[in-house]
Amino acid sequence: MNGYFTSAAGFMIESVFSLYIFAVLLRFMLQVARADFYNPVSQFLVKITNPPLKPLRRIIPGLWGIDLASVFLLLVLTMLKIFLLGIATGNLLAIPGLVVLSISDLLGAVLNIYFVSILAQVILSWVGPGTYNPLTSILYAINEPVMAPARRLLPPLSGIDLSPIIVFLGIGLLKILLVSPLRDVGMSLT
Repeated sequence: MNGYFTSAAGFMIESVFSLYIFAVLLRFMLQVARADFYNPVSQFLVKITNPPLKPLRRIIPGLWGIDLASVFLLLVLTMLKIFLLGIATGNLLAIPGLVVLSISDLLGAVLNIYFVSILAQVILSWVGPGTYNPLTSILYAINEPVMAPARRLLPPLSGIDLSPIIVFLGIGLLKILLVSPLRDVGMSLT
């Protein structure tokens, strides 16, 4: 019976924290990409992430256009999620391992967001090319900083943009060569 409660607690912790971390991470990525602030999706993200970010911004200033308060909040939320998951499963982690695992988790989340958003943008380009909606605008804003260099490497052939393939390969390599080793280092520090 105890295993069921542990699984349920882990599921709830993972779900709630991951959803909010996803929202803060998207807001951060949209700020970095200088996406349209008045887009309804942007406005939604601002409304749900402002309560913890407003007070943090008074303490932690931005640097070179990077919202350090968002970065700090992301790191703290991810560390708290991993710590609570450790408590739920009975695996307490040391602080250095917790920090490295949190960084690994956040990098993996960024790569997953890019993968899913590029895939969604590709599918939307097939289903409704040239149509505008707030989601397509956000997808374009997030993906263009990654897609533009890939398009320079592999320009469209006969009107077909194959640059997402290069980005997907890059995401896969980064997960293997960066995220996994960081996760292993974090686990070794526990």
